[in-house]
Amino acid sequence: MAATHDLLMLDALGPAGAYQTRERQTITDVAGHPLAELSQVPRLFVTRAMAALRKADPLPVDERVAAIARAGELYAGVVDGVPIADHEHLVSRTTGLPICVVREATQMIARSAAEAYSSAQAARPAGAVNDWRDPLTHAGRGVWTRRGEVFAVHAPGNEPAVHGLWLEALALGYRVAVRPSSRDPFTPHRLISALRASGFRDDQIVLLPSSHDVAEEIIRAADLALAYGGANLMRKYAGLASMLPQGPGRSKILLTAEADWREHLDVIVSSVSAMAGRACTNTTAVFVEGDPTPVAQAIAERLSALPSLPPEDEHAVLPVLPLAEAQPLEDHLLAKAQGTRAWLGGDGIIDDLGDGSAVLRPAVHQLARPDAPQAGIELAFPCVWVAPWTRESGLEPLKDTLVLTAITADTELVDALVADPTIRNVYVGDRPTWWLEPGIPHDGYLGGFLMGAKAVIRD
Repeated sequence: MAATHDLLMLDALGPAGAYQTRERQTITDVAGHPLAELSQVPRLFVTRAMAALRKADPLPVDERVAAIARAGELYAGVVDGVPIADHEHLVSRTTGLPICVVREATQMIARSAAEAYSSAQAARPAGAVNDWRDPLTHAGRGVWTRRGEVFAVHAPGNEPAVHGLWLEALALGYRVAVRPSSRDPFTPHRLISALRASGFRDDQIVLLPSSHDVAEEIIRAADLALAYGGANLMRKYAGLASMLPQGPGRSKILLTAEADWREHLDVIVSSVSAMAGRACTNTTAVFVEGDPTPVAQAIAERLSALPSLPPEDEHAVLPVLPLAEAQPLEDHLLAKAQGTRAWLGGDGIIDDLGDGSAVLRPAVHQLARPDAPQAGIELAFPCVWVAPWTRESGLEPLKDTLVLTAITADTELVDALVADPTIRNVYVGDRPTWWLEPGIPHDGYLGGFLMGAKAVIRD
């Protein structure tokens, strides 16, 4: 990464090193100011890069685990002469994420790097070993092996910490190709540069910025792929065995009648607003057994006190977008919220900062019934729908959710929630929906998608 004419030149990172192309995309901050030019690789470059990954042998396991851990430490320090503080400021200005959220992501990436192999191992079946040479295979044993050799990632730009996940694939011996988001190409560029500086060869891990058409070639040429996006992406890749699509989270909180919501208000508000409301684990809907009105009112009072500040401000907690992007989002919310009771955001959510960017203020709307369609709407800022829930409503309103925090003492209800396959994670009690630790499944274990078990018996 180099500066030319006051713009950073962000090169592709191919199997033979950095590669600067003629076709480039200008990366702007939230106020529309150009900050960088991102090289865009052509289809032929992708084809050759993916072939090089396939030909490359993985590093020995001990070497790659140590190299990933070193890269995590380096990422949080100085990479290619760029201190982490400068990188964090850049990511904050381009993504609109508060600087505190970007700093937390730095620590999570470093921690994920340190624990990448052990996190991946959490998915290994109890009856399987890692190597056919293990003495247990003399009597017959499952051996955990890769389902392929090359793994592709279509990265999102909503939250930098997601880049800690694909490090597990690298730890398992995959060669990895990352297509960065144009909103945040800086995080994967820095992480891959750190990995290369820590012992990974250029033909082990590549960064392939590209147009949407060329990006399809990255997926086609990989054995397995991970992609992030909305409902359209989920429909596009539904049923494709080689693809793990990561779509909307629609995370929820359920408060049953025996729980005093006042004792859990901190967790509810944090679940809605932490990470600037940008993550798939942020709460989209709160279901209340009883009257939801005081709950909605209390959430709105808390969220209304959050300040409107530029993302790089030390006290910023809300997301910022270019004003031209914020306006359609506000229009969409107001249209969808018709017929609901607005406690916050009923007149709009844009707070113009006067420089071409706008803060997205929180929104709180109360629904009349648990099956109202708005409860399934997820937006990229603190936006929550508060709805009534009864035992007669059952699990139906709670389905299709990444994380459900159930604040309840009803163990039979928890049994049903855990058993439901459309509810991916269940947190019982005072746990925010955004809670996640290395080694804990997010949308299942990534290792369960990347690996399989085969029987081996030997003399």
